[in-house]
Parts: sequence; structure tokens; C-alpha cells
Amino acid sequence: MSSNLKPQTSMVNSGLWGARAKDWANLQEGCCRPVYDAVLMRCAVSTATRYLDAGCGAGMAAQIAAERGAAVTGIDASTALLEIARSRVPNGDFRAGDLEALPYSDAAFDVVTGFNSFQYAGNPIVALGEARRVTKSDGKLVIMTWGDPAKMDAASLVTALRPLMPPPPPGAPGPFALSDETALRKFATDAKLTPIETFDVDSPFIYPDEATGIRALNSSGVAARAMDNTSEAAVSDAHRKALAPFRRQDGSYRVSASFRCLIAKP
Repeated sequence: MSSNLKPQTSMVNSGLWGARAKDWANLQEGCCRPVYDAVLMRCAVSTATRYLDAGCGAGMAAQIAAERGAAVTGIDASTALLEIARSRVPNGDFRAGDLEALPYSDAAFDVVTGFNSFQYAGNPIVALGEARRVTKSDGKLVIMTWGDPAKMDAASLVTALRPLMPPPPPGAPGPFALSDETALRKFATDAKLTPIETFDVDSPFIYPDEATGIRALNSSGVAARAMDNTSEAAVSDAHRKALAPFRRQDGSYRVSASFRCLIAKP
């Protein structure tokens, strides 16, 4: 990955991830709550913490951090998701912008997290370098990505839309590119970070019924892009088929998922 600043992506991502912001916040974002809880606990986020969530989405992690007493800041491409984040954390500082150009001073934060965000920036290394810049020298920076796809059922949901997506740019990394621990650590060291530890968190996708599951999965920016390339009906049908093996007797769905987290220092 080049360290040169590529065209930034916030304008495109704002439309994609904001298309169904309420469904994302109400139905899908909570599937990652166990990861947020685990990361904020390991980083000892408390009343003494200045916290930045880079790619904060609808603000669930920021809300948890605020409940732990932290001074909360968030940045995201989607103005629609940011509106929800502001409603959840009225005292937080939430801004729209690019991860490659964070609007904060050097060494401004004790803890910086990127929950499935840095690797999807227009230039991931530049984005991660910016996160390093705004982290205090004794602070912690967290990169979260998908866990091992071979060990979780959710991989089939992630890949269900591949046939409906436009062709990716040459050399574009797939969603599981950093699931390998060696690749994840290299991503950190390429941005001049020092890895401290990696750990996995189980965080299953649970839906009360098929309709809710499809609405939840259809709320992602990836689904929005697939809809733009095909149709909502095609995306819904793909998600319906992908969910089918995980239906339980009561009509609910439980899909195993895990996320890999790396804690690093500047």
C-alpha cells in the first residue's frame, strides 16, 4: 500500500453508509457490542480518558465510552450516522471527515479505536498514520478487523454479495485481508506503530426473525453499493439465502462471528 495520499473517500462512503442509518444503528450495530465492551475494558477507558473513535458510525462504542466517564470524540464519513451518534452522546464532539486527514492536534487522545474502519479508508496506511499522530505517546491505538473466516459462520454473510458487487479495483484487499495475525501486525508496523497484543472476541449476529435479519444486513454500506449495482430485491434475496442455514426452531437466527483486535502504541 502506497503512503501517498489517495483521493479521500468520505463523500462516497457518506451516501452508502447513511442510506439506512437507522436500521444500521437499531438492528446491526449492536452485533459488535461485545467487541466494543472488550476493547474499552482492556484499554481501561475511564473518567481520565480522552477517547477518539475513528469511523465512529452511529456512536455505540462512543456511547459505551461515555458511560465509562470518558471525554468522547468521533469522526465518520456519514452525516446520517453522526446525527444518531450525537443523539446518543450529547456531550460528545462528533465531526464529518476523512480518516486520512484527522482534524485534531498531535497527541490529543489517550485511546483511539478503529472498528473495521482504517483498512477501508482510501489509503489505509495514511489513515492509520493519522491515528498514530493524534494518539499520546503513552496512549493506545486499536485496530479491529474480521476474525478468521474459516472459524465463523458470518463469513458466508460477508461473501454473499460478491456476485452483486461491481468489480473491485486491481489489488483491492478483501474483507478478510487482515484476519491473518501476521498481516494485521504488518499493517500496524507499516504505519510505525508498535503492536502490544492481539485478541479475538466472539460477537454473534442474532436476529429475532428473517425480516429483521434482512433489514439489518441490508443496512450496511456494502449492501447499499450492491443495490446500486443491481437491485434491493437481489440483495435481499442473497441475504435471505445466506441466512437460511442459521434459522432456529423458534424462527430466530444466530450466526457465529468473531473479530480480531490489535492494541498498539505509537
